[in-house]
Amino acid sequence: MKAYALVLLISAMATYLLVPFARLLALRVGAVTAVRKRDVHSIPTPRLGGAGMYLGMLVAFIFASQLPFLERVFSTDMAVCAAQGCNSAWSIVIGGAFICLLGIADDIWDLDWMTKLVGQILAAGFVAWQGVQLISIPIAGLTIGSPRLSLFITVFVIVLVMNAVNFVDGLDGLAAGIVGIGGAGFFVYTYLLTQQTNPSSYASVAITVLAALVGSCVGFLPHNFHPAKIFMGDSGSMLLGFMISSAAILVTGQIDPSTITVGATIPAYAPLFLPAAILVLPLLDMSLAVVRRLAAGKSPFAPDRLHIHHRLLNLGHSHRRAVLVMYLWSAVFAFGGVALFIFQFRYVAYAGLAAIILMIAVTFAPLVARKIRSEDHPKGHLNAQ
Repeated sequence: MKAYALVLLISAMATYLLVPFARLLALRVGAVTAVRKRDVHSIPTPRLGGAGMYLGMLVAFIFASQLPFLERVFSTDMAVCAAQGCNSAWSIVIGGAFICLLGIADDIWDLDWMTKLVGQILAAGFVAWQGVQLISIPIAGLTIGSPRLSLFITVFVIVLVMNAVNFVDGLDGLAAGIVGIGGAGFFVYTYLLTQQTNPSSYASVAITVLAALVGSCVGFLPHNFHPAKIFMGDSGSMLLGFMISSAAILVTGQIDPSTITVGATIPAYAPLFLPAAILVLPLLDMSLAVVRRLAAGKSPFAPDRLHIHHRLLNLGHSHRRAVLVMYLWSAVFAFGGVALFIFQFRYVAYAGLAAIILMIAVTFAPLVARKIRSEDHPKGHLNAQ
């Protein structure tokens, strides 16, 4: 655990120090987000924050490769790689670089959606070709028998998550916070699962990726929390989606369905359940947006001001409070999902239900407060005065 904590800390520190340079680069090349009708920021803000985030993670990966505990994960020896999956580690680093460069190009030149989609598919296809594939469903011993189907499903999942995170990146600090919270929950579960399935060695590509990812989000937030000095841009949102989806797929791929006992079936299912729980808000927001836009006869990529975070603002939450509400919802789902595989179901169910009720009250508190004020000061009474 100490090694992973060091990776997280290095990633956070490196990202924090490198993001200001990304901001200067954004100002120099003109990668600045103007104020548009659908935006909530009031002044033009530089983007390219994702470049600093990737470099921070890269520093953490290089540091991790030199640690005795993790060096086998990054080994270039073929025999070691066959057992440790280190091809996956470096392929994620390379794939992340490609996605970040694609996002930088979009942040500077505003690429069309088709070009971005092709680039996302290529990056996802590359890591899948290198072994980051969803090859089994770790419950009831179900395995995806067709290599082509496995490749297709893997690419689809990675591209889906990249776009989901991109969709939710609409308020200062929102995407980094949600992915950081979700990544932290997934980190805890993956570490516990690795202890159970591989007690001889806790070294894991997936845990290393998650540690670097969470650290990068932590290091970026001081620059991005409202009022933001810099946006992560597509270079950041697509990168976060790429990293967390790759880690989730790696966890699933590390489980041998033949070794799962009846008692461990539910925990083994977590690699499929937890990513959905961790990314429930981005996935829900994207699904609603696609349905809403298609029903209106528009492109699913057409921007609007009807995302979940916009609705929170319309309810009466301030910018910061809307972001914090989204953080809390993310924590409820992410750590509630992890708790299912640590504590007895009935205890988690009771606590989860209480947390959801509390969060509903917090979410709609401004609406209730506005209604109470209107009842205390009815329009007729005000007119009479």
